[in-house]
Amino acid sequence: MSQFVQIAAFEPDLAPNLGSLVRLGVCFNAPVHVIEPCGFPFSLKLLKTRALDYAENAEVHHHDSWEAFSAAKPGRLVLLTTKGATDLWDFEFEHGDCLMVGRESAGVPDEVHAAVDGRVKIAMPGGGRSLNVAISAGIAVAEAHRQLRG
Repeated sequence: MSQFVQIAAFEPDLAPNLGSLVRLGVCFNAPVHVIEPCGFPFSLKLLKTRALDYAENAEVHHHDSWEAFSAAKPGRLVLLTTKGATDLWDFEFEHGDCLMVGRESAGVPDEVHAAVDGRVKIAMPGGGRSLNVAISAGIAVAEAHRQLRG
């Protein structure tokens, strides 16, 4: 299976959500970038307990800071945000895009918003405030794959 997109977790607060993102990455052949500081002590051992046996097959890149991640620039950066300017279904994904989710408690700071290449939102017709970051990433990764599969 070819690689369509990547996933980035900006300063994740909750280890179980990071485990879900790693599992998503394995299932969709999407490398996962973890941007520190995390709200928990990050370790490969912890990752294995949260991502189950999926962690063994995961491609995880650990970045010490936003600056280190930015310097690596893994591809066009697409932020999933409730403040997104473009609806997910209208966004045109490209091969190599890196889909980034923010902290569960606070999203991303203004300087990160300013640095990304695209900001997308997922319409929530039920009126909820926001989705879990792993669920949001799953929806976006699936849509990117739908667009890029041809």
